[in-house]
Amino acid sequence: MQNTANLTNYYDLLGVNQESSSSQIKKAFREKAKLLHPDIAGSAQAEAMRKLISAYEVLSSPERRYEYDRAYSRFVKKAGFNYRTWLNEQDDPESQAKLVFFELLHLEEDQAIAVWRKNGGMDFRLEKHLEKEDWMDCQYILAEELDKRGFSYEAFRLSADVLAEERRCPYFKIFTAEIEKFIKNIVRKKLKQQVDNETWIDCMEIMVSLGFSARDEKRYIRAMADTLEKLRA
Repeated sequence: MQNTANLTNYYDLLGVNQESSSSQIKKAFREKAKLLHPDIAGSAQAEAMRKLISAYEVLSSPERRYEYDRAYSRFVKKAGFNYRTWLNEQDDPESQAKLVFFELLHLEEDQAIAVWRKNGGMDFRLEKHLEKEDWMDCQYILAEELDKRGFSYEAFRLSADVLAEERRCPYFKIFTAEIEKFIKNIVRKKLKQQVDNETWIDCMEIMVSLGFSARDEKRYIRAMADTLEKLRA
């Protein structure tokens, strides 16, 4: 079990605080990145560099920073760092779902994915065990991390569920456009190579149901029709 004292949030990792300006965050990132650069630190620090970049990507975007601050203050601050140790000792699904979220908020993404997979992966319905806001934040971050590791079909399914709920009852609001962009990028560049034709058709049906523009909807219907023709041939 990892020592909880080693866990840091995105601000701690960059050596800044929540009141820091964008320029201060950029400066802190550049200074730390120089120290972790492979030419200086060697390959042993590759994971530390990856986490530094991930933290910077979030904190340098006003929308993503706002979402991270909202999730972290709501889910972690009230519990304290000993919360991770307690969650690790529990076997119930609710605690396991909270552990996935806790790990994600502390840049322990591989551990979060491992816990998620251990509990069933796509069959582990996080929305059953987390409050709505926690579920939406957790599931979207999880989808991003799965996509980074090449698991784009799982990322698509998770983020599509989040967007469907967002359409039903808005929570992300100004951040919704980022989720839409994320899903469309998966469909455009990655998804078809990872699924069979029948699954691709299912995915296009999901895209049609998600309330994109009429132009996008026509594109997804066309993609579905083209694949159906191939199956009939």
